[in-house]
Amino acid sequence: NLVNGMRSLSSEDRPIVIFTRGHNELSRIQTGDLINSMSTFYQVGQVYLDSVAYISNEADVLIVGKPRTAFSDKDKFKIDQYLMRGGRLIWLLDKLGVTIDSLRSQKFFVPPELPIQLDDQLFTYGVRIRPNLVLDLECTKIPLQVGEQGGQPQFDLFDWYYHIAAAPAGDHITVRNLDRVNLLFPSAIDTIKTKTDIEKTVLLSSSEYSRLQFNPVRLNFEILRYDPDKSKFNQGPQNLAVLYEGNFTSHFKDRVTAQLMRGLEKMGVPFKSSSEETKMIVVSDGDIARNLVDPRNQTAQPLGYNPYEQYVFDNKNFILNCIDYL
Repeated sequence: NLVNGMRSLSSEDRPIVIFTRGHNELSRIQTGDLINSMSTFYQVGQVYLDSVAYISNEADVLIVGKPRTAFSDKDKFKIDQYLMRGGRLIWLLDKLGVTIDSLRSQKFFVPPELPIQLDDQLFTYGVRIRPNLVLDLECTKIPLQVGEQGGQPQFDLFDWYYHIAAAPAGDHITVRNLDRVNLLFPSAIDTIKTKTDIEKTVLLSSSEYSRLQFNPVRLNFEILRYDPDKSKFNQGPQNLAVLYEGNFTSHFKDRVTAQLMRGLEKMGVPFKSSSEETKMIVVSDGDIARNLVDPRNQTAQPLGYNPYEQYVFDNKNFILNCIDYL
C-alpha cells in the first residue's frame, strides 16, 4: 500500500490496460469495481477486435474477460501478433457455460462447452483448459430452501463444491500473502510441452481434497442432500490460474499468405512467427473478475464479495497483482 501510494503521486505516464469486446465478454458494470481500482494507476480502455486492423502495443496489457461467443481467425490473429510483439495477456476463460441460476431454473442441467474457439491457439502457447469441473471440499456456501415457517420459506447454507475458495499456490509475488480467491465452476488447466522453453508457474489451485467431473455431466442440487464421500475427493490440487513466461511460437506460423504478409508490412506491423520475451496469465474462471451489481441503483458491489457468507474474497487484489506483474 505504501508503494502504491508513492506510485500514484509520482507516475506521469500511466500504463494502458485494454479489455476485448465483441464476444459477449463481461460488461463495463460487471467489471466496474475492478476498473475503478485500476484507474488509479492505469489508463483503462476497450477494443472491439473486428474494428481494428491490429492491436497496438501501446496497450501494456490486454484482458480477455469471460467471452462466450466465437473468436474468428482474424480476431485470433490480432491477439496472436500482439503477443508476438511482446504484448502481455490475461485470459479469464470459462470452459463450460454454467451458473447457479441455470441449475435453479430446471430439474437438472447439462452445461454446454462454450464455443469460443480458442482451444487450438491456447494449445500452441502451452495451455489446455480441460472440459471438466473441479469440485473441492474447501469451498464457499450457497442458500437452499429447507422448509417453510409461517408461510415464509426457510433457508440454510450448504457447502457448494463447485464454488472454490482457492488458495495461493507457492510464493510467487502475485499471490504472496493473498487471502482466498473465490472461483465459480472452474475447470482444470493442463500445462502442455511447447516447442520453445516456456516457464509455467501455478498461481492458484484447488486443495488436495479435490475431484473432477468431466462433461457431459448432469448438475443439480441433489449432491447437497448427503454428506460428501471424502474418499472421492482424492485427485489432489488442480491448476486454476497459471503464469506463462518466455518466447512463444505464433499460432499462425507457416499459415500466413503472401498477400496478408504484404498488407501487414504496408501497415508497418510485419508478421512475427515467434515472440519477444513476454508473459501471459490464464485463469479457468471468467467470473473471477465479475462483481455483483446492486439491483436497486445499478452500482457495482466490491469484487470478490460473497453475499451468502457476507465476506469479501481477495479476487480484486489477485487481478490487480497480475496486472502489476505483467
